[in-house]
Parts: sequence; structure tokens; C-alpha cells
Amino acid sequence: MTLDYAVGGVVAALILIYLVYALIRPERF
Repeated sequence: MTLDYAVGGVVAALILIYLVYALIRPERF
């Protein structure tokens, strides 16, 4: 159960970072 929460947290963080990066650098998309 703890591993599931850890994996979910990492995936959510990566998605959040990707979205923020896309907003900051829209010319790359």
C-alpha cells in the first residue's frame, strides 16, 4: 500500500512539473 502511494505521488509530481514547464516554455510544444 505504501509503495502504491509513493508511485502515485511520483507520477503526480512528474505530471505537475511537466505542465508547469509547458506553461513556462510554450514554444517547445
